[in-house]
Amino acid sequence: MSHRITAGLDGSDADRACADWAAEEAELRGADVDLVHVEDWPLSAPFAVPLPESRRSWTEGLLARARQRLAREHPALAISTRRIDGLATADALASAAADADLLVLGSRRLGAVAGFFIGSTGSDTIPRTETPVVLVRAAAESPDGPAEPAGGDGPVVVGVDLRSNCDRLFAFACEEAHLRSCPLVVIHGWSPPPMLAYVPTLDPGVEEEIADRLEARLRELLSPWARKYPRLVIDSRAVIGQPAVQILEAASGAALVVVGRRIRRSALGTHIGPLTHAVMHHATSPVAVVAHD
Repeated sequence: MSHRITAGLDGSDADRACADWAAEEAELRGADVDLVHVEDWPLSAPFAVPLPESRRSWTEGLLARARQRLAREHPALAISTRRIDGLATADALASAAADADLLVLGSRRLGAVAGFFIGSTGSDTIPRTETPVVLVRAAAESPDGPAEPAGGDGPVVVGVDLRSNCDRLFAFACEEAHLRSCPLVVIHGWSPPPMLAYVPTLDPGVEEEIADRLEARLRELLSPWARKYPRLVIDSRAVIGQPAVQILEAASGAALVVVGRRIRRSALGTHIGPLTHAVMHHATSPVAVVAHD
């Protein structure tokens, strides 16, 4: 890692929230901030299109204004800017963040029901990088411009699947909670096997017994991290219900929500699972997507 936070700016209303979150995270980590804008004009034959000077000036102005504002608000922070030319924005962003601690991108609100618009850039970039990607929402519009990043002063919430290797998720989530001096809430959502659908009627303690076993397994997996972060308050929960719904309920007012993405080497198949997809689009707090085996 290079102790650098890369923030991708595209000129949208979410840029301010994205840059602000990246700067605050960089201060927590003692890292630098790298503001990046990708020009996706085709620059090579047979589709060569000269880059208009006005477009270049717009890009340079976008980056300069963002840098100047962050420098005023975070005078001790080292801030760099880069304009990257490339055909594929997602590939360019993934490459720019290859050795960064984090890649931060903005997302925009569609509405109370529709949730948030991640856009093709975010959805395309996440599968192309193993660097954790944080999606930051703008809380609301204000007369002076986009508001501060959405999120609260609550805990870091991480959703885990006990059938997967959770080490990368635990490592990231524990460090984020440690940096913020806030609690860590670990959620595993589960549903009883269909064959047991009628058992609770005969024995109401069956579901409770299953939940106790899952919580014990969760505490066992978390025990090395509890020893590594002895001052960290960890609240682990194995709860009945759709995992995405349980994570979203626990994440109300969270400082950060952490979900995983299984690394898939094949170009075929889904690269962002349904749980992660749902949390990305409906959580109001910033969402970190962490790649894992």
